Amino acid sequence: MELSAPPRSPRTGARASEVRRHNLSALLGCVHLDGSASRSQLGAATGLNRSTVADLIHELAGRGLVVEDGMSSTSGRGRPSPIVHVRASGAVALAVELGVESVAAATIGLGGQVLQQRVELPIVKPSPRETARLVAELAALLGLAPADRGVVGVGVAVPGLTRRADGFVHLAPNLGWKNVDLGRLLAEALGMPAERVHVGNEADLGALGEHRRGAGRGCENLVFVSGEVGIGAGLIIGGRPMLGAAGYAGEAGHMLVNPDGRRCTCGASGCWETEAGEAALLRAAGVRGMRGVTAVNAVVDRVAAGDASAVAAVAEIGHWLGMGVGNLINLLNPEVVVLGGIFQPLFPFLRDPMLRAVRARSLDEVSDLVTVVPSALGTSAQLHGAAEMALAVLLADPSLR
Repeated sequence: MELSAPPRSPRTGARASEVRRHNLSALLGCVHLDGSASRSQLGAATGLNRSTVADLIHELAGRGLVVEDGMSSTSGRGRPSPIVHVRASGAVALAVELGVESVAAATIGLGGQVLQQRVELPIVKPSPRETARLVAELAALLGLAPADRGVVGVGVAVPGLTRRADGFVHLAPNLGWKNVDLGRLLAEALGMPAERVHVGNEADLGALGEHRRGAGRGCENLVFVSGEVGIGAGLIIGGRPMLGAAGYAGEAGHMLVNPDGRRCTCGASGCWETEAGEAALLRAAGVRGMRGVTAVNAVVDRVAAGDASAVAAVAEIGHWLGMGVGNLINLLNPEVVVLGGIFQPLFPFLRDPMLRAVRARSLDEVSDLVTVVPSALGTSAQLHGAAEMALAVLLADPSLR
C-alpha cells in the first residue's frame, strides 16, 4: 500500500509591517542602550543596508524619537555618515521607588537620560491608597502631566512579591501590605490607562538598571543584591531578567545563612536579611533611636573615623553578607555581583570580610570567575530599572509612538 505524503502547510513569511517594526525596534534599541552612532555603525550593528537604515531613521525622527546631528569622520573610502542620537524627551517614563520610609521619583527619557532629578517624600508605612496619592503628588512636583504626548508610562519598584503582568502586590512585609492591586490604584490616582502603569520588584529592577546603565553593562549574567530593611536579589541570566514562574524569583533575603541566628519576621531563624540587613547593622553598631539612611550614614561616618565598635559591626555584617553572596555564586555562576542599598556606601569597609566569607563559602572554580562590586548607580539603580520597564513597550514597537 502506497502512503500519500501529508498535505503541505502553506509557508507564511513575516508580514512587511512586522519586519519593519522589528527593524525600527533594533535601531532604536541600539541608540537607546549604546548611545549615539552613525548610520554606518547602525547598519553594521543591525545587518541592515544603508538605504534601509536611512529610511528607518527618517521614520524614527518623524516620530520624535531620534535626531541626526553632525557627521562621522572617516579615514576610509566611504562617505561621512550622519550621527543619530536619541531624543530623550521623545519618550519619557515616570520612575518611582517605594521604600519603607520614603517614596522617590524621577523622570527618565530615552537613552537613560534623567530629565528631572530624583525627588523624595518621607512616609511611614502608608496605606496603598495613600501611596498612590503620594506618587501622583510626586508626578506633579516633577511637572509631569500623564496626558503629555511624550509620557509613555510609569514604572514602580516595590519591595515585595509583585506580579508584573498587572501590578498586583501579593506581599510586601516591610510595608505591611498583602494582596494589593497597586497597578489599578496608581492608574486611578494618575489618571492613566492601566496598561501604561508597570509595577515590579525593586531588586529585579535594580538588576535591570545596573545591567542597562551601571556596573553590569556588557555582562550577560548578573546578580544585584539590594540591602535595605530586607535583602532581595535581582537576577539577569543569559542577558535576560530571571523572574521565575510567578515573578517571585530572587527572594534571597529568606535564604538560610545562620542556623543559630535570630528569628526572622517570616517565622524562620537565621535568614540572610536577619543577619546582614539594616536592623542587624544598627543593632551590632549600637545605634538606637534612628533608622534608614540617616542611621546607616551615621555608621559609615563612625567607621571612617575608626570607631572600633562600628568597625566590628560592619565586619560582622560583611561576613554574613559574604556567606549569602557565596551561596548565590555557587548557584548561579554570575560574572558580576553588584551590591546596592546600604551595602554600596559600606562597601569599602565590608569588602574584605565579605570576600573572605565568599571564598570560604563558594567553590574556587566558580568564585574565581566573578567580580563583586558596589552599585554604580547608587540610589538611582531601581529608578533606572523602573524607567526601562516602562519604556520597554515602546522600544519593542516604536510605531506605537
